[in-house]
Amino acid sequence: MDQDEGLTAVDNIVTQFNTYEDFLDSQITTVDLYYLEDESLARQLVELGYRGTGEIVKREDFEARKAAIDIARQAERTQKKTLTSAGKELQDNFLKALAIREEDNRNGKVSTVIFIRDKNSHGQEVSGYIDYAHRLKTEDFEVYFTGKRRLLPRRTDMSFYNWDSHIALCNSSPNYQVIADNPEGLLFKYKRDRKILNVDPKAHPGDNSTRIPIQTELYTHAVLFDHVSRRKT
Repeated sequence: MDQDEGLTAVDNIVTQFNTYEDFLDSQITTVDLYYLEDESLARQLVELGYRGTGEIVKREDFEARKAAIDIARQAERTQKKTLTSAGKELQDNFLKALAIREEDNRNGKVSTVIFIRDKNSHGQEVSGYIDYAHRLKTEDFEVYFTGKRRLLPRRTDMSFYNWDSHIALCNSSPNYQVIADNPEGLLFKYKRDRKILNVDPKAHPGDNSTRIPIQTELYTHAVLFDHVSRRKT
């Protein structure tokens, strides 16, 4: 039996029995109990491999796999709880697109940059580029996925521009370095693999990056840029 088959066999046993003692008891026959007259001794003999009707599994292997499976299940439950888009009935394409990308942005598989152009609560037209993964970590997106608030660029985002007051701001994020002095336009360098993201609609977005315009009723203009890092971790 190779290692993978061995792990599969142990996993099957671990998921079937709550404790190692339950597993040992399943291997003990009525004949064993009749002759040994001691359940504890019967368990010891099964554990040592002298008695039993099936697979021999060491206590340390059982408990190690049991712990690993429990940790994996807990992590999965925690991850599902942190997805603020889960269970929401989303109607707009923009929110649907963010929901699809939420998990991958939380775990680092994908880094999405959001471009939004629309009017703020004061009726001023604003636009900017948002580091989606960073925003997910620093605020609760429940209000956006439930429609209580609209996601809009802030002065603290990677790029912010107010078309009425002509206020323009740039800030590097934990994931991206802003290159604002490029003569061809604004660029973002992904810090993990140092690849350049070009947000110019007339240019190629860059290696491992994709530009996705979103048809939405929530904003005047919305575009998502997905970057997949090829750097090994």
